[in-house]
Amino acid sequence: MKRLILIRHAKSSWDAPFIGDHKRHLNERGIAAALTIGKWLADQGHRPDHVQCSTATRCRETWDGIQEASGFDAQPDYIDGIYHASSDQMMTILNRAGGDTLMMLGHNPGISDFAERLIDGVSPEHPKFPMYPTASVTVLDFEIEDWALANFGFGHFVDFVVPRDLE
Repeated sequence: MKRLILIRHAKSSWDAPFIGDHKRHLNERGIAAALTIGKWLADQGHRPDHVQCSTATRCRETWDGIQEASGFDAQPDYIDGIYHASSDQMMTILNRAGGDTLMMLGHNPGISDFAERLIDGVSPEHPKFPMYPTASVTVLDFEIEDWALANFGFGHFVDFVVPRDLE
């Protein structure tokens, strides 16, 4: 059995319009959301033993907030290929992953499409799932022994949450 925790980066700042997209930092709301999500993940027992994270600053800072609030000790692999990856690209990255509980932090639209395509049935009824707002989390279980066997339509839906659900 494998568990996948998919997270879209938290809200980033647009205060520095001349900084490149890859280098945008989280804004105050994003920092708070990352901490909120980290606490929720720890409270729910969704503890990753492997983390794959986009190299974008906003994803790195989202992981930092999650780690601070949760106490998770997994060391992330920062992967350039997650930055604005399509769901097909994300599947390729997932198929090479290690660990039993994997956290993947990425970007829309790829991560929302990835979450939707992974689910083995009807998507969650949560009204925000189709939009996959910043700091959204989807948790899926896979009845496989190795991530190389993961495919679209194999994930059993466990949970979906957005930070505003937790305020």
